[in-house]
Amino acid sequence: MGAVAVVVLAVAFAPGDPIRWALAALISSGLALWALRDVLVPVRLAADPDGITVVTGFARRRRLPWSAVERVRVDRTVRRGLRSELLEIDAGDAIYLFGAHELGALPDDVATELSALQT
Repeated sequence: MGAVAVVVLAVAFAPGDPIRWALAALISSGLALWALRDVLVPVRLAADPDGITVVTGFARRRRLPWSAVERVRVDRTVRRGLRSELLEIDAGDAIYLFGAHELGALPDDVATELSALQT
């Protein structure tokens, strides 16, 4: 919807300006690619008794055995009255953060399930 909205705004406010059209095309393309990532790779985290698989970048997967996972926790923050929760997976050399939208469930529930699989 954002990609379409940018084009609609360009039609409404910049009908003859090539620079604004180029910016609108660039922004619209970026938003469309971002949305395409969510369609092509909807599952960002998978776990089994041997370890977890995380999607990094656009669609690259990284397999982590449980021995490489140092900590799994839920990071809670409140800023300007808005509360956010992120699942944080600390793998030593990298930290992976996942929101409820990326997980398809609440981070607390996923952390509980990961703890059960890890033991």
